[in-house]
Amino acid sequence: MGLADYYRTLGLRTGASFEDVKAAYRKLARKYHPDVNPEDQQAQDRFIKVTKAYEALLEVFYPDDDVVDDGPDDELDEAEDVSPVQTNPGLSEHEQKLKQDSYQQLNVLLKQQKFPRAIALVEGLAQRITHDSEVRQWQAITYQRWGRELITQGQLGKARIYLDKALKTDPLNKSLWVEINRDFQAIEQKLT
Repeated sequence: MGLADYYRTLGLRTGASFEDVKAAYRKLARKYHPDVNPEDQQAQDRFIKVTKAYEALLEVFYPDDDVVDDGPDDELDEAEDVSPVQTNPGLSEHEQKLKQDSYQQLNVLLKQQKFPRAIALVEGLAQRITHDSEVRQWQAITYQRWGRELITQGQLGKARIYLDKALKTDPLNKSLWVEINRDFQAIEQKLT
């Protein structure tokens, strides 16, 4: 499961704030908690999925586990720890470690809005680990975030280039298509 999937599981757009993630988790955790739905296996499975997505996103916002809110209640802390990076059996141990470290660095760079550095990092990782779909997804998201920033700076031609690169990098990502469509609409509005 990729980063965008975790946001989607919580009903959020990719890049939502920590407060939005926390609020969405609390709402869904209350709705699907096993104590509220003791006979409903689907609700319990959904609760586990929501909790795993929340914990994975916590790693994005607090990669060093310094100040982490474990959820709304102590009784909701039943799910196991989940790494936001998928284990790929096709990768060596060294490549998996490189991927995990790069993921954490990438999130820091994106939070700090250091998009050119983030692009350099993710492009280097994509050259090193060419067959990993999750790395391609990160690359596409990074291009899209940089494209959106370029729109706010009024660099519409350059923004269009990076948004196109994002679509070409991860063409099957539906949530990315939705976000990029919004970005293209923003470009059109600025042109009119």
